[in-house]
Amino acid sequence: MTFENLFIALVIGLVVLVMLMLIRVYKGPTVYDRLNGLGVIGTDAILVLVILGFLSRREDMYVDIAISYSILGFIGLVVIAKYLEGREDSDA
Repeated sequence: MTFENLFIALVIGLVVLVMLMLIRVYKGPTVYDRLNGLGVIGTDAILVLVILGFLSRREDMYVDIAISYSILGFIGLVVIAKYLEGREDSDA
């Protein structure tokens, strides 16, 4: 088994995991479950970007995009968490 086949299998597994997390985001019983699902989706998207960079032999470009995406995802989750902190009923 070559590394390319391994990377393709990892990408397929991560896409399946993202689909499962989309169900969690859609049906999550609380806001915190939905936020957790979004965090996992963001992390998996970063991993897929890095793996695709290795597959296309352009690691530098894809790693830069993944770092930018991770910074934006982190800032977005902090903003949402600050918003939820100010609400009285955050489970609705």
